[in-house]
Amino acid sequence: MGPVSAPVVASAVLPLTSHPLQRAGAWAVAVLAGRESPGEVTVADLDAVAARVVDDVCAAALAGKDEAVYDWWKVLFALYPNSKPTHSKRTRDRAVMEEAVAALFAPDGADGAAHPCTFCGAPTPVVWTKSNLPMFDTSKALNTLPPGVPGWPVCRGCRVAVWALPYGAWVTAGSASVLSCESERAERAFAERNVLRARRVMQLGFGKLSAAARPELVAVRALLAVREELSATTLWTFKNDNQEPWLRVTSTRRALPRFLAVVQGNAPLRRGWRLLEVALTRRDKDGVVVAGGAAEAARLLFEAEDGRSRSLLWQLHHLLTQDAGRSWGARDRADLTRLAFTYAKEILGMEPDPTPVATVIADWIQHGSGNPRGRLAEYRNVALSDYKLGALLTQAHFRLVFDGRSAAAGPDDWAPLISQRPRAWEQRMLLAARVLELLQQRGVAVNAPPADEVERDREERLLEQPMLRDEDDDYDMGAA
Repeated sequence: MGPVSAPVVASAVLPLTSHPLQRAGAWAVAVLAGRESPGEVTVADLDAVAARVVDDVCAAALAGKDEAVYDWWKVLFALYPNSKPTHSKRTRDRAVMEEAVAALFAPDGADGAAHPCTFCGAPTPVVWTKSNLPMFDTSKALNTLPPGVPGWPVCRGCRVAVWALPYGAWVTAGSASVLSCESERAERAFAERNVLRARRVMQLGFGKLSAAARPELVAVRALLAVREELSATTLWTFKNDNQEPWLRVTSTRRALPRFLAVVQGNAPLRRGWRLLEVALTRRDKDGVVVAGGAAEAARLLFEAEDGRSRSLLWQLHHLLTQDAGRSWGARDRADLTRLAFTYAKEILGMEPDPTPVATVIADWIQHGSGNPRGRLAEYRNVALSDYKLGALLTQAHFRLVFDGRSAAAGPDDWAPLISQRPRAWEQRMLLAARVLELLQQRGVAVNAPPADEVERDREERLLEQPMLRDEDDDYDMGAA
């Protein structure tokens, strides 16, 4: 992640640019200064935030490995691995360290030629090298700057923002996630939440924080808090490692806030979402949560830039068709199916009607020769394959016709499901959900025996809890 072009904002103390790292840091500065936006930050605010950053950096750099604040040093090392506070041979003298770190954020002097800031374009005589800038090359890349250029020009406001970045990012001991969003109010809410968490990291260390939390949940909760209707969201997760730096980009569709509002305002959809969260919660052998259901469900709303991510629709399909050990009641299956179709409509812009084809398959499973569970397993094995599903539909139609039954679906109903056109895969997943719903309505056994009454009562109490709830947090995000 290198420099980006931005308009010159010479009059702003703290410009808000389009660069995701500077932008996240600018919002962190605004939150730390108690301002509603970076544009409201004053020189006095910048001085105060810089002083706080210096104090926290020095405390972390000089901490012992058994101290909680040492975990903040791990965060700094993941972002600025070659800087003076994170270097393996760093000084242990507090006064010397403070002087070196404070110099990073000193006001621009009048001496020297001014160059446009790499981030905002404001003139500045100060240049920084990659040791102080996350994701600006690695230690393996030498002499990447043009000959005679000592570094990247960075104005004072952007220098403070770059080092305030970990306060406004979701950080771990080895990576950071920053948010870019069409809604600036959501960006501020994300930064506000993470500033609180940064203080907890310094006070308690990562070991006392929930291991099941994720940045996707914080981002989604920020969107919900500001009540936008349409807003695309991108999470940039990276590690500025000495050896192998990496960047992973995930994003949501613009319609996500509207989808979440629809789910929150509809009892069956809300219950379906909670069923998903409960199913995704994982615990270790001692019963400690290692994967929070709300966080894992929020993660499904983000699509990876490289395509290597699970979708919400796929996860619902898996729960309904592949999770053989789970018992879904008729209401459970109906709510999960409704959630899948609502996601397809609101997020993907799809409103298919797979009921005719689903009826054919359900009739074949219920009335064909042999055991219905065996035919259900046969359908499950081909449900997502265009060619194999077409072959099974052919077999089912012939079987029903030979038995004197009518086939409810024709060629036009088949076509979207057995082709390789866009969204055919999603339509086949929705078809499977509808097939299982029809079978359950008809009383055909499609899953494990129902849980006992005590267990069902316990699950119902869990389902009554709010969706996208962070169980390990006691803060209320509220409106930004």
